[in-house]
Amino acid sequence: MKVIVTTLNAKYIHTCLALRYLKSFAEPEFPVTMKEYTIKDPAMNIAMDLYKEDPDVIGFSCYIWNIEQTIPVLHILKKVKPDVHIVLGGPEVSYDLEYWFRRIPEVDFIVYGEGEETFKELLAEIAGEQNYRRVLGLAYRDADGTVVVNPPRPKLDLRRIPSPYRFPEDRPHLSNRIVYMETSRGCPFRCQFCLSSVENGVRYFDLDRIKEDILYLVQNGARTIKFVDRTFNIHRTYAMELFRFLIDHHGGCVFQFEITADILRPEIVEFLNEYAPPGVFRFEIGVQSTNALTNALVQRKQNFEKLSRTVRKIKEGRKIVQHLDLIAGLPEEDYASFKKTFNDVFALEPEELQLGFLKLLRGTGLRRDADKYGYVYTEHAPYEVLANRVLSFDDVIRIKRAEDILEKYWNSHYLDETVKFLTRHAFETPFDFFQEFGDYWAERGWSRIGHQLEDLFLRLREFLEARGTPNLPVIEGLMKYDYLTHYRHKPRAVWWTAMGKEERQPLLRRLAEEPEAVSADFAALQLSEAELAKRCHVEVLPFDLSHYRETGAIRREPSA
Repeated sequence: MKVIVTTLNAKYIHTCLALRYLKSFAEPEFPVTMKEYTIKDPAMNIAMDLYKEDPDVIGFSCYIWNIEQTIPVLHILKKVKPDVHIVLGGPEVSYDLEYWFRRIPEVDFIVYGEGEETFKELLAEIAGEQNYRRVLGLAYRDADGTVVVNPPRPKLDLRRIPSPYRFPEDRPHLSNRIVYMETSRGCPFRCQFCLSSVENGVRYFDLDRIKEDILYLVQNGARTIKFVDRTFNIHRTYAMELFRFLIDHHGGCVFQFEITADILRPEIVEFLNEYAPPGVFRFEIGVQSTNALTNALVQRKQNFEKLSRTVRKIKEGRKIVQHLDLIAGLPEEDYASFKKTFNDVFALEPEELQLGFLKLLRGTGLRRDADKYGYVYTEHAPYEVLANRVLSFDDVIRIKRAEDILEKYWNSHYLDETVKFLTRHAFETPFDFFQEFGDYWAERGWSRIGHQLEDLFLRLREFLEARGTPNLPVIEGLMKYDYLTHYRHKPRAVWWTAMGKEERQPLLRRLAEEPEAVSADFAALQLSEAELAKRCHVEVLPFDLSHYRETGAIRREPSA
């Protein structure tokens, strides 16, 4: 029996951990072939590739980001290979089972909930007696087309799952794809917008095996490992032991974790600030909202004061990159409240700030209470909120414009110093900068056309000039500084009027004569005036750059 498990990843660099769990648990009794595609691949191409494998069973792992792209593939496959058994699994199809059987007539089976043991037992029945009623955690169509939903399966003992990280076919790709790893399943919290709230309790994988798997991955070229535990630090002893292990054995690999910052112990932060190698750890911290009523309504427990203290302390250590998340559209969070949430969190100046929009996921409490809050949302995945009782679609549109500027001008890190100055000194609040610029960007029609790196600078300058922003010479000087720091080589052209030769030549001559005025390292290069003309870009800024780099303050003394 030829068995394939497959999925459509959001990006090529992603990998699907679920497929690897299914394969590790089913083998050796049932050999399994893994096939991964992306949501950008045409349905016909995917269907043709799967068809030529001549499978008897195809299992699809389904999520909100790929279900709509997966369905056309199923339509094609069942037409050209009607005898193939099509199995769906994953969080997107584990709820509203009868809906999925109605919507996708090509589906034969749905594995709902934890899938490893259910899928293996299903394969045994397909190959044997075909008595599907005894497979827990399975839904299927019987002979007359009636949908049968078997009782759910008890939670699996995680020690029974063989390692999903040791397949030879994965080894050549470890260096250029993200490896997803979990050390636990479940979440102790009950946030009503999250599917993790449905499962009770937290279960852990064997720590020694986790360490062995990490060593194997690092030694075989893994460059990025993302832990998918919903709260990596909920068990502080477990987390601390893994942090120590990763510090000792990271091998240059980057590790990303989902952290609940307000319960991260100060002694752990101090340990990481002292011993963590710079850039090896990345923390993703879900803030979502700072509105106390909103958090209470979604049963989210959060101490923002403690969270802020932790984030600032980590930032002071300069070892760990922090990615903070916000969700627009939560209950009773209107436009003004969300603006406050944004400003509260942006004040922490994380390296990355993601502004997402609420998704009313199947199976969550918030989806069940959608009418209570007046939610309007998209019919098909990802079920994104369009409006609710206190947030209009006009508000959503404006917040999306601010999000676009946040991605382009903060998370891209092309204009770090400029945006810090603007959000601290030139606008009433940080959100006002992103919102006003987002509105201007949309009004100019720039959202319908692409942009080069230079366009980010030119469009920002146009916007700042149009609104009569004070201190424009200083801001433009910061923009030049940001632009030039992104080049390892001398840029061929700049987006501003370049300095004339008669003004530049005396500066180059002085630079050749007094290189120690820049730094001892620069003087050690011993560059002649001719070499400086080829290798250096000199610019006069309307403030003292050395003072700014040392103190972060603007002293209005021009400097080259």
